[in-house]
Amino acid sequence: MIVFGQSFDALAQEKCFVNTIKIEGNKRTYSSIILREMSFQPGDSLDISKITEQIDRSRQNLSNTNLFLNIDIRYRVENKILDVYILVNERWYLIALPEVLLADRSFNEWWYERGRDLNRLTYGINAKHFNLTGGNDQLKLRAMGGFIPYFEISYSKPYIDKRKRIGIRTGVFYSTQRTIAYRTWNDKLDFFNTENRMRERTGGFFELRLRNALYHFHSFSIAYSNSKISDTLSKLNPRYFGENNLRQSFWSFAYDYRFDLRDNRQYPLKGLLYFSQLSGTWVKSGYFQANLFASVSFFKPLTKRFFFETNLRGKISNPKKQLYSTLRGLGYENNLVRGYELYVVDGQHYGIFKNTIRFQLVKTEMSLAKFTRMAQFKTLPIAIYPNIYYDLGFVKNYYPEFSNTLLANKLLKGGGLGIDYVTWYNTTARTYYSINQMGEKKLFFGIFREF
Repeated sequence: MIVFGQSFDALAQEKCFVNTIKIEGNKRTYSSIILREMSFQPGDSLDISKITEQIDRSRQNLSNTNLFLNIDIRYRVENKILDVYILVNERWYLIALPEVLLADRSFNEWWYERGRDLNRLTYGINAKHFNLTGGNDQLKLRAMGGFIPYFEISYSKPYIDKRKRIGIRTGVFYSTQRTIAYRTWNDKLDFFNTENRMRERTGGFFELRLRNALYHFHSFSIAYSNSKISDTLSKLNPRYFGENNLRQSFWSFAYDYRFDLRDNRQYPLKGLLYFSQLSGTWVKSGYFQANLFASVSFFKPLTKRFFFETNLRGKISNPKKQLYSTLRGLGYENNLVRGYELYVVDGQHYGIFKNTIRFQLVKTEMSLAKFTRMAQFKTLPIAIYPNIYYDLGFVKNYYPEFSNTLLANKLLKGGGLGIDYVTWYNTTARTYYSINQMGEKKLFFGIFREF
């Protein structure tokens, strides 16, 4: 920073005028997309004492677009005039890779519960362009075969209006399964295997997005899905679609709100995230289910290298008696108590309280310049965070006899030690050792990637 004229103490009581914001390095990305993430614009007035804070926040906003590898922001204040210079290094935006996925909820379920069966692999191509036209718009194509044949194509554009507030996302999908979890029993999924097709799904969705302020995100979505199941599946679980139905056509609607003040969306260490969703599912047969989900996370540095994270989330739903195909409790995605990764706890309502303390053991970059000339791959960022955690959870199930549950309607506790490895292109790998209140101890693994 270069400041001319008065001392900083004197300037701290005054304002400056934002004159210019110059941008370089954006060979593909529109400058307007970069300016949209700035916490100030040309023509604004800023407190001189808050310039550094505003610059840091703008850098975090740009980093969270996942469009750039490096962002350098410099500025000059002279005679109460502020000029800003931004230099960005763009990512490699087109990624098309072979992909191998597990048919199960997680690697841990496949490893411990499914006998590491390689026949349960789904494989194919996952291609995504993260910045198709330079407007941070994304085109995604996934074509998979193997255990669960699946096809999806989707497109999203964050802004379709001049004020850069309204965006869209749309897509279609198709999948078919020969093996399917037809019920939950003793808090584990029961599968039925056959050479015949057990379930077939087709559908599409459209989402309208609104970003009315820098950190406030709204979305309104509508989706249609048509599913067919075999008569065998219907006989195994008449509650799957209800009333022994073999076909389910339904519309789903959702309103999402997100307030995002995290310093880094991939692996936040400071800030706040609030998310809520009001959704409904209407089945052609007349069944309707409403869900309300909310989550709030706080991220706080305790010292220079110690960090604390706490998360409180929960869901309520109606009616009490739900179709098996729409009933979701704990055990899916990140809605679980650590230590219970191998369990599925069905229920209409649930709550989770998670707490984690992390230590920044390593944060560095390795040079790969000897191996590649591509600027996007010349450095390999590496960060390692040992951590300790403790979670609480509760699931309310009005019909425990339907799944013979042992874990619903009681407080669940779990904790342990772990190590997180954070690296390139939004990839985080985790190894952690957990113990739950039943005394079960296991080593778990996970890889999380924004792709």
